[in-house]
Amino acid sequence: MNVRVVVTVLLVIAAFFAGAYWQRTVAPAKPAASSAPQEMPQGGNPPLPQVATGDVATVGLDWDVPARWHNRGESQMRLATYDVPAEGGGEAGECAVFYFGPSQGGEADANIDRWIGQFEKHGKITRATKTYGGMTVKLVDVEGDYLAPSGPMMESSGTKKDWMLKGAIVEGPNGNVFFKFTGPTKTVKAAAKEFDGMLASLRRG
Repeated sequence: MNVRVVVTVLLVIAAFFAGAYWQRTVAPAKPAASSAPQEMPQGGNPPLPQVATGDVATVGLDWDVPARWHNRGESQMRLATYDVPAEGGGEAGECAVFYFGPSQGGEADANIDRWIGQFEKHGKITRATKTYGGMTVKLVDVEGDYLAPSGPMMESSGTKKDWMLKGAIVEGPNGNVFFKFTGPTKTVKAAAKEFDGMLASLRRG
């Protein structure tokens, strides 16, 4: 065999064993733990707050819940969701409470316009501004065929005939808090005094 070929083969074998030895004796360095803050979700918006109903430290607002209403608890989008008993054997109502953080969630009047736009063939619309607990509260009542928007894109889940919405947007100390009460008209009207009483109980934390 050619001497040059033999030498080349021996060098390759020596290099292989040297590399294997190096990998066994020199452990790869572990990446240092990052102290950088976590990235924002897509869109650059911070995560929605996880707060409990009446968490005065975060929302700066508290209220009394009607005794008949059942709280399903909080979620990423909601402070609370209250089930309101059905009237006359019909469908139950729902009162959702939203809080998105200081200066978040949009202007009150724009949100009321959006709520009204979730109805078609609606009848009389009542809008008002009142003061509860020293805070300005904008109110709206609307009846008609409710488009029942849901999901991330707020698409209609099916038109609900003869429904009603009672809405309230509170200018709280730490940002707007949104109360959206929807259900069959007779169910919402039967619980209207309870909804009004809950608003009358509003107080700063």
